Amino acid sequence: MTEVKEIFEDVFKFDHKLHKDDRGFFSEIYKDDNLKNKKISLNFIQDNISFSKKANTIRGLHYQEAPYDQSKYITVLNGKIWDVFVDLRKDSSKYLQYGYTELYANQSSLLIPKGFAHGFCTMEPDTLVLYKVDNPYSKDHEKGIIWNDKNLGIPWPLNKNEVILSEKDKKFPELGTSE
Repeated sequence: MTEVKEIFEDVFKFDHKLHKDDRGFFSEIYKDDNLKNKKISLNFIQDNISFSKKANTIRGLHYQEAPYDQSKYITVLNGKIWDVFVDLRKDSSKYLQYGYTELYANQSSLLIPKGFAHGFCTMEPDTLVLYKVDNPYSKDHEKGIIWNDKNLGIPWPLNKNEVILSEKDKKFPELGTSE
């Protein structure tokens, strides 16, 4: 049985039960009924996978604007991440606030709805992350926020001198500035 808890307004963490034996383990990492029980209706259309060779790799903070905004269901398959989400929904009581949680391989998943920027930092080498999305990627609607935005002050758990970023992620603006 998966335990589901809301950890931020409309962001849910799913703690999975591992069924272990001498061969290893089995776990359900996604079950539509877990969403329906929380009155969440999503139609995931694509699975993505990301592999980061080194710890201290940051991916994000990414989001897409409507009509291509995406809900994401994130599961770590190998390694460990520090997952961050920023509420960009103007009508939300948590507008421009962030939350975070650690996700360990095969232990839990995270559901982040549309209207959030999302990113994560790898805390171990060889980290593999699977995530489902409910809308296709659109380069024309892709946006981002720089990971160390002074307006947010996210306390990333890493050595800031050893951060590994893509060239694209290095160019993201701070909140309130144009690209």
